[in-house]
Amino acid sequence: MSTAWIKTATLSDPFTGNIAAAEESREDLLVASCLAAAAQGDTSAYYDLGVAYSTGSHGVDCDLIEAHKWFNLAAVAGHAEAAMCRADISDEMTAREVAEAQRRAREWISASNRRAA
Repeated sequence: MSTAWIKTATLSDPFTGNIAAAEESREDLLVASCLAAAAQGDTSAYYDLGVAYSTGSHGVDCDLIEAHKWFNLAAVAGHAEAAMCRADISDEMTAREVAEAQRRAREWISASNRRAA
């Protein structure tokens, strides 16, 4: 599953007519669907989450630690572009932040292995 981050729709909330509320809801759904795909081991979802967190888009705040975690997971699974993105954001992070991102990635892998067992 590759989530099309670029694809946008101009829809209004059916209850309020509020375009911004409908867009926010759609973005939350995109991140939620990526998280669900990531839980299934989808490498593209890992990468897409890294992009979202590194840019602060699609309903999430910019968080380089989370971005590094997701890029790291994608890179370990063989996603070449994720490895480059991980290296790029590492330049903007402290050693402690990188260590925290790596700890979170190990935690994700450990939790995934427990779910699979």
